[in-house]
Amino acid sequence: MDVTNGSLEPKQEVSPSPSSLSSSTLDLSRHPTHASARPPKREGDLELARTKSIAETMSPLREFLFVGLLCSAQFVTQAGLVNTLNILHIIGNDLGITDPGVLSWLIAGYSLTVGTFILLSGRCGDLFGYKTMVIIGFAWFAIWNVVAGCSVYAPGNGGQVLFIFARVLSGIGPAILLPNALGLLGATYDEGRRKDMVFSLFGACAPSGAVVGGTFAGLWSLLWWPWTFWTFGIALALLGILSYFILPAVPLKQEEQDLTMTQRIGELDLLGATVGITAMILFNFAWNQAPGFGWEQPYIYALLIVGTLLFPVFFWIELKVSKYPLIPFDALSTDVTFVMICEMCGWAAFGIFIYYFIQILQQLRGASPLLTMAQLCPVTISGFIAAITTGHVISRIGPGWVMLISMCAFTVGSIIVATLPPHQIYWAQSFVVTLIIPWGMDMSFPAGTLIMSNAVEKRHQGMAASLVNTIVNYSISIGVGIAGTVETHINNGGHTEEDELRGYRAAMYLGIGFGAMGVLTSLLFLLKMRIREKQMTNSN
Repeated sequence: MDVTNGSLEPKQEVSPSPSSLSSSTLDLSRHPTHASARPPKREGDLELARTKSIAETMSPLREFLFVGLLCSAQFVTQAGLVNTLNILHIIGNDLGITDPGVLSWLIAGYSLTVGTFILLSGRCGDLFGYKTMVIIGFAWFAIWNVVAGCSVYAPGNGGQVLFIFARVLSGIGPAILLPNALGLLGATYDEGRRKDMVFSLFGACAPSGAVVGGTFAGLWSLLWWPWTFWTFGIALALLGILSYFILPAVPLKQEEQDLTMTQRIGELDLLGATVGITAMILFNFAWNQAPGFGWEQPYIYALLIVGTLLFPVFFWIELKVSKYPLIPFDALSTDVTFVMICEMCGWAAFGIFIYYFIQILQQLRGASPLLTMAQLCPVTISGFIAAITTGHVISRIGPGWVMLISMCAFTVGSIIVATLPPHQIYWAQSFVVTLIIPWGMDMSFPAGTLIMSNAVEKRHQGMAASLVNTIVNYSISIGVGIAGTVETHINNGGHTEEDELRGYRAAMYLGIGFGAMGVLTSLLFLLKMRIREKQMTNSN
């Protein structure tokens, strides 16, 4: 390797291609991914020829900037979620959005596109380069945040439409950033404690990003809320510029380098991606649209039915038609099914928790956006401790037990919020829940990725991590949508504080149900693992 003039040019190195490595302590970077699911005769070409990791050629300052820049992908993803959530009602009042079902779209629409585009974005990184995709991700994210701020100038109801549209499209930015930032980290570090710590730091950035994003939104709302999005867009643009100069251009694997542009586009599995993304969007749109406009609208049922019917079509394409499927379902096992159910339940519960906890603080307790973030500050410390702890204990007690602990944290957190008295002192329950809920967030993700990793072949490691990323973000969105339906059917229009509280608690009871289902599923998974261990012991 040659490091000169601030540029890093690896010599004769072949990068791994994890479409979305997790923030766990895994080394998924040394294996080819779903983007490289080629015939067996070419598998020998997929072995890495690494003799010295890219990280070892960096100066301490360069490595600090490199890690910090890539960890900012996780940071800005969560900041982009909570900066809107924290000033949701301020935005709604300015744009004329008062219906809670429509307000939830400002959050759910963002998480929807984050979840639906991750797999395709990871495949693009495998084929076109991680650095290129990271820069594109920052640029895309920046543009649509600026557009969101400009929605205040649209006449009439145009501001609502433009803002929601911009929020939905801005979610594609994090969908591009997350898998490719993690892919670049995985390509840069070899196995070892150094790499474990880097991925733990990546995971720890989620709670801090949420709090910082919400805090700046609260500050800018004192002046004018559009500045929240304009300044965020400027910051994202600066990160994109820094990415160009700081991030190393890790070479593609040799077989990707030999492909023409037409062949690379062919390996994107555009047919499967189009059908899968359409199915997820229509299904999610129906659930998030219904609370605001009513289930009696025929088009909502139509979209829900079409979206549901497209899922088996997607499975058929991936199993029978696609030469390079985004998700090779034939390679998945029952262990993967358990993990997917746990992650879906846990993160759906989290989406409901974060949305309605903030509603209770602001709508029932009268907390300002700044006070709300001050009360949420403990999640940054607790989340950091949880991420580091997970990195140390997951190999000792096993990912199954870590998954169970995380599901319990999601469930207990939901129970605490569901039983909050509207005017109780902060330190009684609200403070406690900010210490508990990060253990669900920062333990479930690495545990799920490790279980998925152990359940699939080496050539599908990147796909496994990408799938976890997709489930996490999509579940947040669909959870908020379903909870919105529950809330609007229980709150009698939400005209009084009692009605509002009744609706919030009904939504949180749904979150408890999701969390409990996650606990039950993780217990069944542990039982399955115990039976498997006994069978292996007996056979030996």
